[in-house]
Amino acid sequence: MEDVLEVYQRPHDPRNPLVCFDEQSKQLIREIRRPVPAAPGRPERIDYEYERNGTANLFMVFEPLAGRRRVKVTDRRTAIDFAEVIRETVDSYPTADKIVLLMDNLNTHKMASLYEAFPPEEARRLSERLEIHYTPKHGSWLNMAETELSVLTKQCLNRRLADQTTLVHETPAWEASRNNARYRIDWQFTTENARIKLKRLYPSIQVG
Repeated sequence: MEDVLEVYQRPHDPRNPLVCFDEQSKQLIREIRRPVPAAPGRPERIDYEYERNGTANLFMVFEPLAGRRRVKVTDRRTAIDFAEVIRETVDSYPTADKIVLLMDNLNTHKMASLYEAFPPEEARRLSERLEIHYTPKHGSWLNMAETELSVLTKQCLNRRLADQTTLVHETPAWEASRNNARYRIDWQFTTENARIKLKRLYPSIQVG
């Protein structure tokens, strides 16, 4: 936890950009009956019945200090999917020395996934561009990408979306709007705060 909080205290450095990474699944739901459009004095009416239409995965790549985010929709969240998003992220910073990558400990979020997806030379090239920091177990709330996914859900995904095509169409509009406004997260929680408010999580040192 303190490692993550230390990373968040670093000033913005274009040569070593901080990138937070996370993902979530989205249940796709198809309407069985056509909704009744809204009219003056009457809200839109949606039938309670629906049809499940599978799921899709959303990867969130968020650079909090620059106010930039990218959402990628995929069929699944395999090691190969993770590796492809990492490669796209690394290559989007061609002049950076290192990309400071912060993510959780999901089983696919390992450098081994790069070797599973790419030839050894390519996997090594990508891994050498990364400085990786992991959130602690049960500490995913420390990941600002998770916060941004929450905003995405509330502003864009908190409704019935029938298929992946619709999801691919909707998320870029949300992404562009947020990026154009340069929305950032004003992170205030520090190591000093943690040592006071989360004191119970620290080992108890007894002096004999």
